[in-house]
Amino acid sequence: MLSAQDLPIASFETGIEPHPWFALRVRSNYERVTVTHLRERGYEQFAPSYKIEKRWSDRTKQIDQFLFPGYLFCRFDPNDRLPILTAPGVVDVVGFGKTPERIPDSEVERVRRMVESGLLVTPYPYVQVGQPVLIERGPLSGVEGILVEVKGKVRLVVSVNLLRRSVSAEVDRDSIRPIQTLSIDLGRSDLGRR
Repeated sequence: MLSAQDLPIASFETGIEPHPWFALRVRSNYERVTVTHLRERGYEQFAPSYKIEKRWSDRTKQIDQFLFPGYLFCRFDPNDRLPILTAPGVVDVVGFGKTPERIPDSEVERVRRMVESGLLVTPYPYVQVGQPVLIERGPLSGVEGILVEVKGKVRLVVSVNLLRRSVSAEVDRDSIRPIQTLSIDLGRSDLGRR
């Protein structure tokens, strides 16, 4: 059985196009259980997380929280969903009606790059309009997103449009370059209204 890390490499080497990404809605607090079962079944899955400090009366500890609570991403053949739907915790495949909706590889890859960058990454309210930028230097070099300012600091926001969820990472103002078009749908609402 291939591990999650082997799947993209094996697909590349054999010339077989990998299956598209889909979002799975999972029961509350079942993300870890579902990820484990999907991995054991040979599926490439991605459940991005970030660290927060949790305080108890006698101690403080860093714990992992999921960036998209109640959701995770998985590559699979949409015509063969039964093994996915029978994994513990899976409620449904996100889509329209009974048709699963693909998530563009670029959206998942942007989130993956942010999580793996080592920067502080946190959930961010979904935004549709803002200044589209490209990061030119640093761990997020080449990543496109929307530039926002939070508490005097500049952050890059990337979105998974189907889930209407976003994540943000603090970036250096000197490493960004404005761009004219962005490969994600920016919508029409005004960022200032949120």
